[in-house]
Amino acid sequence: MDKHNGIAHPGDWIEIHGHATGQPPRRWRRRETTDLARARVQRVTSRRAPADLTPEGLAFLSDRHLATLTTLRADGTPHVTPVGFTWDAEAGLARVICSGTSQKARNAAGRGRAALCQVDGRRWLTLEGAVRVSQDPGRVADAVARYAERYQAPRENPARVVLEVTVERLLGTPALVARHD
Repeated sequence: MDKHNGIAHPGDWIEIHGHATGQPPRRWRRRETTDLARARVQRVTSRRAPADLTPEGLAFLSDRHLATLTTLRADGTPHVTPVGFTWDAEAGLARVICSGTSQKARNAAGRGRAALCQVDGRRWLTLEGAVRVSQDPGRVADAVARYAERYQAPRENPARVVLEVTVERLLGTPALVARHD
């Protein structure tokens, strides 16, 4: 067992009962990884491209859901914020509008990588890729129009920019991401 973060790995001995309650352990067992569990992990975490979205996955990205945007601070630690975003399947771009002075915009400009994760019950998708910050008025106006279509018209913000994530990798539940194995 990894003592620093409490993660049990296959073959580790893990406690079944007792220790969390202050009682001595009643039973220990060796953690095994089954073929089914391995298949499930592979199915969910395999590298997928935007073209691998199923029709249900595309619909999921157009339904009104919020997501989290993860960028990296200058010290390398994650900065996670709730956001609304839009998906452009033709361009393979996820767009987030925000203030150019926000921490997420500064992180995106400085680190160049981002991940968006949208969750609804047991369904989820994560979109990962390179991110660029654009102040171009045409690109910002396009992003605002797309945002207004999915959510509602945003408030006025003269410092608005658009974060454009070029999606290189998809992770998600099997119903949303096609398998080609």
